Amino acid sequence: MKSITINGSQRESVGKKATKALRNAGQVPCVLYGGDKPVHFSAPELAFSKLVYTPNAHTVVIALDNGETFNAILQDIQFHPVTDKILHIDFYQLFENKEITMDIPVQFVGNSRGVKNGGVLRKNKRSLRVKALPANLPDFVEADITPLRIGGKLYITALENDAYRFMHPDNTVVCQVRRSRASMDVEDEDEEETTEATASEAQAAEAAQE
Repeated sequence: MKSITINGSQRESVGKKATKALRNAGQVPCVLYGGDKPVHFSAPELAFSKLVYTPNAHTVVIALDNGETFNAILQDIQFHPVTDKILHIDFYQLFENKEITMDIPVQFVGNSRGVKNGGVLRKNKRSLRVKALPANLPDFVEADITPLRIGGKLYITALENDAYRFMHPDNTVVCQVRRSRASMDVEDEDEEETTEATASEAQAAEAAQE
């Protein structure tokens, strides 16, 4: 999985007054959990743009001005209800030998016959909860819709991978091709063609017997 580096400064004071001063200076107060003790730091709001405002999943390298570095993932983020400015971010520290749970985006690929025939692809899950060692976290989960016909569903069991496991029930539907008026017309045409073909075959068989 791709990683983004956040350069920050460790915070000595974590009170409300200090936090407000940081925000006024364009800094975002952050906390890193998961280690021996929480690590409080701050970083410029612009430093988080590639991490927050994207549908992609990333791990994070937190590089502090005291020389310490930590591998982490974004755990929680708070926005201002009016301005949408980032108010606070929580991170969770990663360890090579410890599995982590993370939301991974789904990438839909392939050409579905059902969609070609006028069906509508409904993406039930645009991201999936995955548990794996940090080194095995994928950038995305690929979902091939090629086999789907009208009315067909792609279940999460079709996406299983040895490197990670899904934190969803086996009957979870990732996507499906639903019927539409256009698809009904195509189906009617297919049925007519099949009926005509069957009738022609029957006539040919009767002629052969005569």
